Amino acid sequence: MLYFSFTKKIFILGTCILIAFLALPNFLNQDSNIPFVPNKTVNLGLDLRGGSYLLLEVDTETIRKEKVDTIVDDIRSTLRKNRIQYSNLSSLENGAKVYIIKEEEVSKAIDLIKDLNQTQNNLIFSGQGIKDFDLSNDRGNLVLDITEQSMKEKNRLALTQSIEIIRRRIDGLGVTEPSIQRQGEKRILLEVPGLDNPQRLKDLLGQTAKLNFRMVDTSISASEAIRTRVPSRSEVLYDKDLVPWLVNKKILVSGERLSDAQAGFDQMTNSPVVNFRFDVVGGKAFARATSKNVSKPFAIVLDDEVISAPTIREPILGGSGQIEGGFSVEEANDLAILLRAGALPAPLSILEERTIGPGLGADSINSGKIATMVGMILVLLFIFISYGRFGLYANVALTLNIIFIIGILSLLQATLTLPGIAGIVLTIGMAVDANVIIFERIREEYNNGKTPFSSVESGYSKALGTILDANITTLIASVILFFLGTGPIKGFAVTLTIGIITSFFTAFVITRLIISQWLLRRKPEELPI
Repeated sequence: MLYFSFTKKIFILGTCILIAFLALPNFLNQDSNIPFVPNKTVNLGLDLRGGSYLLLEVDTETIRKEKVDTIVDDIRSTLRKNRIQYSNLSSLENGAKVYIIKEEEVSKAIDLIKDLNQTQNNLIFSGQGIKDFDLSNDRGNLVLDITEQSMKEKNRLALTQSIEIIRRRIDGLGVTEPSIQRQGEKRILLEVPGLDNPQRLKDLLGQTAKLNFRMVDTSISASEAIRTRVPSRSEVLYDKDLVPWLVNKKILVSGERLSDAQAGFDQMTNSPVVNFRFDVVGGKAFARATSKNVSKPFAIVLDDEVISAPTIREPILGGSGQIEGGFSVEEANDLAILLRAGALPAPLSILEERTIGPGLGADSINSGKIATMVGMILVLLFIFISYGRFGLYANVALTLNIIFIIGILSLLQATLTLPGIAGIVLTIGMAVDANVIIFERIREEYNNGKTPFSSVESGYSKALGTILDANITTLIASVILFFLGTGPIKGFAVTLTIGIITSFFTAFVITRLIISQWLLRRKPEELPI
């Protein structure tokens, strides 16, 4: 129990040096650039670093309306393709209706719409067996009613997609360790530590970012269309300066076909622009559209707002282009982030908003440091007074335990929260508890008449089972907290889990190594305990 081979000693020493090396950046000035020193430090959570807290809600009503519109469009195209005469095709609150004029075509129309239902089911729900809608027939009046299961699945997928797109947009801001959590069926909890511009975050999340490219309708001017009548194939949209544009409803290329978007500068004017690139399908569609419409203006539309309307001077065949819109550098960067991240499936509304200043976080850090230092000093004094030389060895291991926790948090890039600091303080107590159990066992064995070497060996051997039981039960509780808890609770669970592992290692390995080397070298006749 007290014998350590040379290989084990080297391994233990190497582990200590490596983890201490990982923890080193946390004790240095952030501006110091020392060669060969890692630059990863512990990430501070929202309560320590400050930042933004947002509770978002997905607009499920928009999802339902888009679903209804899709069904109506699919019915129209299907019936026209198969030359079935119909009338009164319209949307309902939760579905659609259509009247089949010829009685002999009703059964064929029903079969086609049923096939449409199955096709949508396969594409959207990957064969999960969820019916898109129920179909009823009353003398040729066909009514389609969207099923509750279909809408639930649609909303679930929209929520999952929204979380992923939010993560991509926030990553584009360059912040670290954002917390994005699902809350119920349509809400998202977002915490972004260290963000110094909350309004920029809200602007990024407040846009659906549905981009499309359309032709400008030049048959009449936009102002004339507003005064008289807007052509059925077109609609009036506005730019950021509230200038009206008459734009075709038909979309030439959707923003879903973008493969990349980067902010840059125009080579001629040196003004900020957004350079974009389509995928293969989008590039071909864009090439066809620009080839057919040379010398005509086309509109770049983002969330029903015209951001640019350049004239096509020549066919654009390379699958890439440039968006000019009088942007600032920050606006160009944000637009590039939006386009790269993709469009949200539905708008997001902010239900709750909180901004935590860095000053409050700094106060929390100082309070946590004071609590940790006071607890540490008191524990070190208690151990030293109670167990003398052995207590001094335990104090060395206890100090290493704190360094180990910081080093592992830095390595994992885990987020330290205020409850996490509480977990570190609790870990100090657990490490002390392990040493107390071991030393009391050693003292008990020594008082029973055993030699110093035998007492130490027997004490460690008998204490092992007790320490393992205590640590394993606490570890189980910590793991449960991590998987079932949210936010700060997870932060507490992370530090507690790491602390349990490191406290066992330092108490049962490092302290035992130091004591065994002292026993082998000094061969004392009495134990200083």
